[in-house]
Amino acid sequence: MRWLAAGLASLLWLAAAPSQAQLKGENLLVAPPPGFKVGFKDSRNGMNMLEWIPASETVQDWTEMVTVQIFVKRADLDPGQFLRQLQTQWLAACKGSQPASISPTVVNGFAAASMTLSCPLLASTGKPETTLFRAVKGNASFYLVQRAVRAAAAPELMERLRKYLSDVSVCEAGSREHPCPDLKPIGR
Repeated sequence: MRWLAAGLASLLWLAAAPSQAQLKGENLLVAPPPGFKVGFKDSRNGMNMLEWIPASETVQDWTEMVTVQIFVKRADLDPGQFLRQLQTQWLAACKGSQPASISPTVVNGFAAASMTLSCPLLASTGKPETTLFRAVKGNASFYLVQRAVRAAAAPELMERLRKYLSDVSVCEAGSREHPCPDLKPIGR
């Protein structure tokens, strides 16, 4: 949903596959889905945002979207509380939505939480929308990645979206607690 605020500071594009030696500090590890392009990017008030959409679509008219948000220097945010607040906004914006469970988890040693919300008919688009969220509290910043579809998602699609979000991670270069993966350049 476009009303959610967002961000991009220390975002690592895995599509470029830099070597681990290039990683510095805390890094969000996320890649665009195949066939997606940058549809929107902004940075303001300590919040960075990036939206990926299918290459043939626009941010005004999309079928799928990935929204990446980095709240710079906001490691004070709690993943579960943050998702509860988003859920409250979602339920107010979409009649017929049902509250969802928020699943606390750990991502590479960092506190995290996930949830899935569905809107049977979003008033602003006249379409259903399903969004999966993954929030991660880093040591330096707070990260939120959303994978949305403008559809009532079938089980196979939901599984693909869940798999995508399960690959989202945060690492800290040089840290034993939150190690970064050994990233190899593409083609080697």
